[in-house]
Amino acid sequence: MQSYVDTLTALVRALAARSPDFDAVKDAGTGDHATNSFMRQLRGDAEAAFRVDFSEKKICGNNNFAVDFYFPSEGAVVEVALGLPNPASEFEKDILKALMARESGHAVRRLVFISRAGAAKKCSQPGRSAIINWARARHDLEIEVRELAGTPRMRKRRRTRTE
Repeated sequence: MQSYVDTLTALVRALAARSPDFDAVKDAGTGDHATNSFMRQLRGDAEAAFRVDFSEKKICGNNNFAVDFYFPSEGAVVEVALGLPNPASEFEKDILKALMARESGHAVRRLVFISRAGAAKKCSQPGRSAIINWARARHDLEIEVRELAGTPRMRKRRRTRTE
């Protein structure tokens, strides 16, 4: 049986492949609207697939912070962080939310980022890499970055850019 995290990753990839302008660069307002629409659709697809709503869980203590998805049986928080390859993202805040959730009594052992191509490279740079290593060493939090480059449409686009 496929894990919740793997199933969610497949759902994100499928939704991205169905979105014709998914990897188009957008201005701030248009980009926010597109991201909100994408996440709304993803939450619906995920709830239909899982028959349980694992999205937008406020598990980080007495505040309004919410993680994108929390799968208690897997001890996994998943953040769909489409802006992760960018210099300014919510990378550090997402790690903090996972640690706050753990401190609030939730069994969070891993944080999975699902993002666009380039996220893994960005997260291997010294600053982010140091934070990932610190979270693992000091808090026993495993952090994984999954890229959306696995969809056929995205592979084709990437090939044509390099030809």
